Amino acid sequence: MKKLILPLMIVAIIVGLYEQTKEKPNVFILAIAVVIFIYGMIHLSAKTPSKYSETEDEQDNDN
Repeated sequence: MKKLILPLMIVAIIVGLYEQTKEKPNVFILAIAVVIFIYGMIHLSAKTPSKYSETEDEQDNDN
């Protein structure tokens, strides 16, 4: 799934930037590009561990 999300995000960025350069950009296309980009960022960052997770676990074990 991660291999599909990253190219989809790149395409959304390119489409959004291209649409902004037009004289009259379509707001719906821009909104869809932003939603796809944010959705992809959420999925990619969901697997990143918190830097505080170990310190919280250690504090819980100390008490």
